[in-house]
Amino acid sequence: MSVLWLAIAAFAIGTESFVIAGLLPAIASDLQISASATGQLVTAYALTYAVGSPVLAVLFNNLDRKTVLVFSLSCFIAGNVLAISAGSYVTLMAARMLMAVGAGLCMPTALAVALAVAPPERQGRAISLVISGMTVATVVGAPIGAWVGHTFGWRSTFIMVAALGAVALAGLVFGLPKGLPRHVASLAERIAIARHGQVLRFLVVTMLWAVGGFTVFTYLSVLMQQLGFQASDTSLALLVFGVAAAIGNTLGGILTDRAGPIRTAALGVGGIAAALILQSATLKFAPPDLASPLFLGLVFIWGVSGWTFYPGQVANLVRIEPKSAMIALSLNASAMYFGFALGSALGGVVLMVLTPTDLGWVGGGCAAAGLAVLLLSERRAGLKLHKIAG
Repeated sequence: MSVLWLAIAAFAIGTESFVIAGLLPAIASDLQISASATGQLVTAYALTYAVGSPVLAVLFNNLDRKTVLVFSLSCFIAGNVLAISAGSYVTLMAARMLMAVGAGLCMPTALAVALAVAPPERQGRAISLVISGMTVATVVGAPIGAWVGHTFGWRSTFIMVAALGAVALAGLVFGLPKGLPRHVASLAERIAIARHGQVLRFLVVTMLWAVGGFTVFTYLSVLMQQLGFQASDTSLALLVFGVAAAIGNTLGGILTDRAGPIRTAALGVGGIAAALILQSATLKFAPPDLASPLFLGLVFIWGVSGWTFYPGQVANLVRIEPKSAMIALSLNASAMYFGFALGSALGGVVLMVLTPTDLGWVGGGCAAAGLAVLLLSERRAGLKLHKIAG
């Protein structure tokens, strides 16, 4: 039962992380700021998460895991409460950064606690249940949150997320034991793993994958409006993307086992590059009556491809550093959120100096660069093995 509360916490955090893309027009209109400026709310959140998560994990290493979870989830809830009452862009930015502090400390702690409370034969399922909270958030939480925001006002979405967080917090306070075993890698241990050449190259691939996706995802509502959709219709695109992400995550696991992690990751990041580039081509060249269904179809392909990549990439990192897998995966999470931050910032620049149509060209180019780094890294590793064998 304890793991279920952890999954609900992950669901609340995942919903807030993904729903913001559907709320940008409403927030921009209410606070009287541009779409590119509103997109920097995503940049601030992701950058705070990327930098804060590993640092906070070390700082809170000696505290009881239950205490850390309660504190981190309380910060996340407080950030949502602050967002509800935010009357300015600066206040909303601070609120999102506070949410990121809580989320960045809560998620890795939740995974560690899931391992601690589950019996050895059920640890894999415990981890899967916690992660499923994030996956379900893309399918259910984000579309519902976007609909709520457009129906009752964008602040109501933060009320919903705060309520979800409060449910999880109550469950953890009353259902989680104290004195759980704890071990968090030091900054020195993390840096040592990051200095491994192939690990570093794979982290660059993850970052470029994230940059490519969030260059477009952050401003999905802007693209939808350009196609003639209403702002409230963004929830439809988020639903399509969420269903595709769930399919891609499952497909990625199957392909990793059958075709290998490198091929799976390459197929995923290559697919997202193609889908994003074709989105720009659709916006620029497709007849108006075909552009909307083609765009939604490409959103589906993008979601499947993007989340097919992730299980393969995780397996790649575990394969390189099996004895330090948790450190490698925590670094991968930081690289991912750093990429989200860069992507949302890059997309804002594109909107300022180019047009929304150009988001796909730029995002797809970043993902294609990730594919190039992945293939070159594997070729280099293969040449090293060949020399050793020779």
